[in-house]
Amino acid sequence: MSSKHAVLKEVFGFDGFRPGQERIVDCLLDGRHVLAVMPTGAGKSLTYQVPALCKGGLTVVVSPLVALMQDQVAALKLAGVAAESINSAASRDDNIAIWKRVAAGEVRILYLAPERLMTERMIGALQRIGISLIAIDEAHCISQWGASFRPEYDMLQNLRSAFPGVPIGAVTATADEATRQDIMGKLFGGDSDLYVAGFDRPNISLTVQPKSSTRKQLLAFLQNRPEESGIVYALSRKSSEELAKFLSDNGYRSVPYHAGLSPEQRAEAQNLFMTEPGVIVCATIAFGMGIDKPDVRFVFHADMPGSLDAYYQEIGRAGRDGAPADAHMVFGLQDITMRRRFIDQEHTDDERRRREHKRLDSLVAYCEAPECRRQALLSYFGETSKPCGNCDACLSPVPTVDGTEDARKILLTAEMTGERFGATHLADLLLGKANAKGQSLGHNQLPVYATGRNQPRHVWQSLIRQMVGGGYLTLDVAGYGGLSIAPKGRALIRGDGTFRYRADMIRAARPSEKKAAPVIDASVPQELLSRLKTRRSELAREGGVPAYVIFSDRTLIEMAREQPRNLREFEMLHGVGAAKLERFGEVFLQEISTFQQQ
Repeated sequence: MSSKHAVLKEVFGFDGFRPGQERIVDCLLDGRHVLAVMPTGAGKSLTYQVPALCKGGLTVVVSPLVALMQDQVAALKLAGVAAESINSAASRDDNIAIWKRVAAGEVRILYLAPERLMTERMIGALQRIGISLIAIDEAHCISQWGASFRPEYDMLQNLRSAFPGVPIGAVTATADEATRQDIMGKLFGGDSDLYVAGFDRPNISLTVQPKSSTRKQLLAFLQNRPEESGIVYALSRKSSEELAKFLSDNGYRSVPYHAGLSPEQRAEAQNLFMTEPGVIVCATIAFGMGIDKPDVRFVFHADMPGSLDAYYQEIGRAGRDGAPADAHMVFGLQDITMRRRFIDQEHTDDERRRREHKRLDSLVAYCEAPECRRQALLSYFGETSKPCGNCDACLSPVPTVDGTEDARKILLTAEMTGERFGATHLADLLLGKANAKGQSLGHNQLPVYATGRNQPRHVWQSLIRQMVGGGYLTLDVAGYGGLSIAPKGRALIRGDGTFRYRADMIRAARPSEKKAAPVIDASVPQELLSRLKTRRSELAREGGVPAYVIFSDRTLIEMAREQPRNLREFEMLHGVGAAKLERFGEVFLQEISTFQQQ
């Protein structure tokens, strides 16, 4: 057995471990299971590669992607390690030859996909050979709570019983509390060590911008970034290709990448990105896992990602060298609508669909965060931090409005209902609209009931989202979307601190709250209708009354369509009574006559 420090220096050329690495290495060398949650670029692979070489024998590494396995095997071989991968991209003859080397004890680290490992034949063969260590990369894929759940990973929970006494190390960059507990329960039966490194990547500057013109915003972002390598994420294959062409037409070296391209085309794009400077990849989420390019200077989200988990993973591909990098996202209501539609279409399981909607709610809360964006992001993963000074909210704060009293109403409503209900229920109570369940629990008798009637529903819901984003409330994604009060919220209840919100984000309500665009009736002259509405507004101002009191929209539409020529015909319109006929008839008839003459 070799010393861990000797392996670190002699094989990998490092004088010392990075923060957190040695603790995980020691767990595995001591024969203990461990789950390690470390940010992208923190050196997760080394935490199982070093103990694999120290222990001797065979280590099996489970990895989700062929490209990821091939990259790691190539890197290990360059370091002089006897590493191999048996995968679907290789020929049957090549895989057989590699297996013979494994059986002969000539391979130290073997990479396998979960579906290839978890066959009765492979498990039996490995049991006969004997293995020293099992490592599971991208371990969040095993969790039903995770945003990247893969059913084939679920089979890995049988490894503990198939190889008793063999330590298992699971590593991932993205796992909130619910996901961590689920991973440990499945893989280790709850009997394992847990190491959670900080999620913060302070060198990455965070910016979220309301979407206006994606292409113009992208060009403006790239204007002062000549020759920088970066990734532009788009929602669809078509968008990624169009953006790549658009950037190429504007003088940038850009290539598309998505699952619809041939393996050769994807390999060519990836190779160009990895080896050439100043290449921009316009990609769907198919691009990124296992991409270990240290000098990616930016990640630009042309469309909203699927969740904060996905967002964190995707921006983590920037700045792995520790130098300054930028994460820039543009988002709009259409993005939220599309994401919700995807969730409803892709997830047939009601429970998972509900959970994914809650994950999206957390992402929207992050986008609407009134204060430090990094605080909102880290809060989602259970971390607290001071304002970072390296995000748009810190560097260029937008005007905010004092919403302390309204925030206290929300917090007290959450507290009085046991901190287990979601935003809709809290908004209902504040509006004085308790449903049957609320009434049965006596919520309509609470002191906070109907205290929020001064504001419409979408305002309360936006305030709640901004409070989640600001770290005052915590959204239970794994449960039923209940809102609990965070320490920052407790302090606000006590009168310590203030809550300020972004009024410009109030309009960013859920799509279901957005009024449908009116259908234009071709039989109605729009110019005349506009004139009638202008005249109605003038009369309303003169009389000091709301415009609808004069005539409703329905009356004006009918008026524009029928174009009455006299008082008798005018009287036949919907909503015209004797008093209004006498007071307004001639005024509107004159407006119609003028239009007809012109």
